[in-house]
Amino acid sequence: MLASTDLKNGVTFLADGKPYKVVKYDFIKMGRGGATVKLKVRNLDSGSVEEKSYSSNVKVDNLVTVKRQLQYLYTAGTIATFMDPESYEQVEIPTSVIESELPFIKEGETATIMFWGDKPLSIDIPPKVNLKVADTDPGVKGNSASNMYKSAVMENGITVRVPLFIEKGEMIRVDTRTGEYVERAGK
Repeated sequence: MLASTDLKNGVTFLADGKPYKVVKYDFIKMGRGGATVKLKVRNLDSGSVEEKSYSSNVKVDNLVTVKRQLQYLYTAGTIATFMDPESYEQVEIPTSVIESELPFIKEGETATIMFWGDKPLSIDIPPKVNLKVADTDPGVKGNSASNMYKSAVMENGITVRVPLFIEKGEMIRVDTRTGEYVERAGK
């Protein structure tokens, strides 16, 4: 059992038989009254974000999870296939569980996947990745210090708004949480 005051950012727990991960934690103390814990949580089954509120003396069930480093192999239809690099066991994960992170994982790269028993719940990827620009309009000389942007298609198929001076074939750093351009990463 976990006290509601221990539900800090990133902690997983069970409520009403469903697994949750804390996204945001707020502790609110009201004068003479009791304290309240307000949480923004992600439902690890459906992926939806919800708000929950608990009294500071409430306890919730602990969620026992295991994190495993797996190598991404390929995606076929609605299933992404990963492999354990030690046992060579293949693990199939529904793409609905990892759909927002999947475009940023390249074949052969490793990712940390959280399991609840045998059920995959979520995937951890780096906050920034380097991607190659597959297609964009040509750069214009003199547009290096401008805040104007154009669309660029990356090697993984996603479209990112980049500065005008970025050219086809360049490597750029992209924020995986927002899908936005961060900086040049070299050629």
